[in-house]
This record gives sequence, C-alpha cells and structure tokens, in this order.
Amino acid sequence: MATDSAVSNYLTSNRKRFESISQYVWEHPETRYEEFESAAFLADELEKEGFSVERGVGGIETAFVASFGTGKPVIGFLGEFDALSGLSQKANLTKQEPIEPGGIGHGCGHNLLGTGSLAAAYAVKAYLSDNNISGTVKFYGCPGEEGGSGKTFMVREGVFDGLDIALTWHPSYSNSIMSLSSLANYQVYFRFKGVASHAANSPHLGRSALDAVELMNVGVNYLREHVVQEARMHYAITNSGGFSPNVVQSEAEVLYLIRAPKVAQVDEIYKRVCKIAQGAALMTETEMTIVFDKACSNYEPNRTLETILNEKLLEAGAVQPTEEEKEFAAGIWQTLSEGEKNNFLAGMKTFGYSGDGSEFGGKYLSDIISDYVPSNEVMAGSTDVSDVSWIVPTAQLTTATSAIGTPLHTWQMVTQGIGSFAHSGMLLSSEAMANTAIHLYHHPEDLQAIKAEHEARRAKEAYTCPIPEGVQPSAVK
Repeated sequence: MATDSAVSNYLTSNRKRFESISQYVWEHPETRYEEFESAAFLADELEKEGFSVERGVGGIETAFVASFGTGKPVIGFLGEFDALSGLSQKANLTKQEPIEPGGIGHGCGHNLLGTGSLAAAYAVKAYLSDNNISGTVKFYGCPGEEGGSGKTFMVREGVFDGLDIALTWHPSYSNSIMSLSSLANYQVYFRFKGVASHAANSPHLGRSALDAVELMNVGVNYLREHVVQEARMHYAITNSGGFSPNVVQSEAEVLYLIRAPKVAQVDEIYKRVCKIAQGAALMTETEMTIVFDKACSNYEPNRTLETILNEKLLEAGAVQPTEEEKEFAAGIWQTLSEGEKNNFLAGMKTFGYSGDGSEFGGKYLSDIISDYVPSNEVMAGSTDVSDVSWIVPTAQLTTATSAIGTPLHTWQMVTQGIGSFAHSGMLLSSEAMANTAIHLYHHPEDLQAIKAEHEARRAKEAYTCPIPEGVQPSAVK
C-alpha cells in the first residue's frame, strides 16, 4: 500500500535520527518525576520538528503534550521515558557491568518506548503535511510510569480530554498485540510513630514503631489466604527506624503495593490492610498515619482498534535479525537463570503471544508475529495506560527488542536497550502505530465503530479516577 510505503520510507530515511534520540534518553536515565533532561530533550526535539509543545501539563513538571495539525480526528501517541534505580549497566555486553554502581538504568526500555511513539507521531505529521490532510496528531510525554502512575494523574487533571484515539507500545521479546487486561493497584505508605528509649536499661518506656511495621506485615501475610486469587500484596520497609539495635525505634514506615483485577477489589483489600495497620498500632501503642501515594485502574482493551493495529503490524512484518544480532542474543540467553529460561513462554504470553513457543526452537530472537487472539485473561502486572483506556479508546502492541526470555527490570534489558535489534523493533512499532493512525484519518466509519465499542463498555461501568484529589505525584525517595 502506498500509505504503508510512505511511512516505512520515512522511518528508514530518518532511522539514525531516532536512534540518536533513543540513545540520548538511554544515556540520561532518570527516575519517576525527575526526568528533567529526558523530558526537556524530547520536548525540544518535537518543537524543532514543528509541533507546538505545552510543558508542565497536569501540574507535573516533566509531563508535556506536543500537537500538530487542526481538526478531527485527534490521535495521540503515548510516550514514556523514566528509568529504574539500581540498574545501571553498560551497553551491548553479555556480562553485568554497571556504568555507576547502584546507579539508574533503563531496565524497562522506556528510552525505546518514548522514541518509538515519537517516531510514529513524526511519521503521521509528515504524511498529513505531504498530503494536505486535516486532522491532529499529538505526542504525550508521560512521566513516572514506574511506580508513579503518571498517566493516571494526567487523566485526573483532564490532560487527555478531547483525544479520539490513543496508541502506544512496549518493548519486550515478542511481536504481538497486548490484548490482556491488567491489575489495578493502590500504592500506600503506612507510617508509625512511637517512643524512643534505651533498649537495655529502659525498654519498658519505649514504644517500637518497627514492631508495628513487623506486626502489620505478619497480619497482611495472614490476609493473603482470604483475598481473590489474582490479588497481589507487595511491601518494602522504607524506614526501619535507624541502624542502632540498642534503641527502641520511634519511627518506621512500610510501603504497600496492592493489586487486583478490578479497582473495587483493590479498594476492598486496601481497607482490610488499613484495619491490620490500625491493629498493629494498637498492639504497640504507636500512632499510625496513612499516606496514599498513587494508583491505577485495570486496562480496558478495544478489540476494534486492536484488530486494525494488528493488521498494520502484519503488513509491516517482523524484524529479521542479522547473524551478529543472533549471536549476541545467544550470549544474553546464557546469562539467564534456568528459571528465567523456563519462564520465557509465560513472559511472552503476558504481552499477548498466543502460541505454544514451538516456533522458537533453537532461536534467541523472535522473528515472527504472533496471531492476534483477544483474551479475557489478566496479565500479572499493572500499567497507567489503563486509566487512559477508560476515557479514550486505546490499543497497545509490543515488538521484540531483546533476546527471548529477557526479564524486564534487569541489567540484561538495559544492556540491549540501544542495540541495532532493539532499534529495529522500536521502528517496527512506530510503523504499525503510524499506519493505524493514518488508516483512521481515511476511514471515519472505523473510528465510529471503535468509539461505539468504547462507549458500550463505559455504559456498563462508570470510571472514577482511583487517585484521590489532593494526592500529588512524588519522586523516588
């Protein structure tokens, strides 16, 4: 098709430019809501390309929206650019070697995610300009996906109002449509305040906040038997009260992440966890404060939009790796544990892969596109794309950017993040998303069907933003 060729040719001719953008973000890793360099760099690049950019949207310094064109439909691409603490790693190695011990690294491939969505927006802009077609394309700079639910805050503040369609993607080791729903979640701090005392000569005068945290954790562990099977309750002790065992700790804090398939289920579990925390405070005679950090909803797929996105992914075709890329991927595979190797199929299915894995025998990179099989299953993970999907018809895909079996949030993911195969996979996602958008500019009847499906789902269940008013985005401590 002429349209598909135009997009493919545009992305190919500008490949080095997009590779350099991805590399810049990879080389400047920043954690949630502190993506100052990456956000500024991407916003500057969009302005150079002719987009008008509104910065600091939704009251978030590193969030922005770039727009081009006029009129309807308004199609948006969601981009992320935050990284993860503790995952610093040099590029293109088959051994762990951090750039900075304990430093930050792109262990979820958001340098690729943001750049791939940006490239799609550029390609659509070029097509609209070259063909004098009315319509608006937007790029959403979305910070704080990793533990921050940036898009959920942006939804609460109306940043996506007026958008007709949202498209996005995620790096993985599969080529497929991300058709599964996801787990909703709440992230909440429980802070305990007690009374300090000498732990040897006057322990009876102290009231241990750390004891309260430990008792709370024990109570929640007993709760696990009595919640829905798909629920997850994770915690991290973020303040143990200090490093002196001969002091009764007067302050302690634990951070909980509570997940379940529906927000209502999360809320029910959360209220029970709060009661356990109150019980721990009573048992230890400490004071307890609850600080709500963030939340996100479950993802609502749009099958009509997914079908079109899948067609465009098939037309683009999977990346065929070079021998050098295959050899490097084999080296990465050897760094994985036996458990990680055995889990590759489960990880792939999380991203929408629908086969039995037999086509990957003897291979270390995916060179096929999975059949699109809409699923009612829920992936064992969360995403703030979910809240966008409740207010705007949304679809996601994934493309292979790493060796089969590569777990997210690992040094192996970081080291592959600016390799040639990663960038080829990134641009495959750009091509599929851009051509989906262009298709909708030409086929208003399909856009109407997409919206009708979305409205039918919304009619069954109203949306309420899970983040309460007054709660503000927070950076990593």
